[in-house]
Amino acid sequence: MAFLSEKRINQLGFQKLGRNVQISDKASIYQPHLISLGDNVRIDDFVVISPSDEPFVFGSYIHIASHCTIIGRSGLTMKTYSGLSGRVSVYTSSDDYSGDFMTNPTVPKVFTNVISAPVLIGKHVIVGAGSVILPGVSIGFGSAISALALVTRDVPEHVIAGGIPCRVIKTRGKKLIELEKRFDS
Repeated sequence: MAFLSEKRINQLGFQKLGRNVQISDKASIYQPHLISLGDNVRIDDFVVISPSDEPFVFGSYIHIASHCTIIGRSGLTMKTYSGLSGRVSVYTSSDDYSGDFMTNPTVPKVFTNVISAPVLIGKHVIVGAGSVILPGVSIGFGSAISALALVTRDVPEHVIAGGIPCRVIKTRGKKLIELEKRFDS
């Protein structure tokens, strides 16, 4: 994997750009003026990040693994120390699948009913491979989402959740809070 040079990353025109940002030369970043990146962010191969109307804000110490997709009209916030495993999809917008409207972005808006709502991925959240996060979801501080989960509603703090639809499985340990204190000192 090759990363873009610091000069090339600076030329992309991010809304905010932290230090030590690594972006694969195979990632696709659309509308970087709507994207803020904190310090120590790594974006791997074949990631697609495409905000449409509202900003996407990524904290520090963020990892977005290969083949992830983050798209939509509403905003996204990924807090510090969070990460997305490979092939995770995060949507802040979705077509209405009821059959009462047409779908896809090539159809004029008057014929569609796109549902948009911001997504929040809290501090110390890890999202397992192949999971899908739908519009309007908040994943609480310190939670873990298992692989292949479909996250359709909010997930509370410090839990492990998974399944289709995603549900709480058990509580998650809190030692990571102490580790963060040691790391930050």
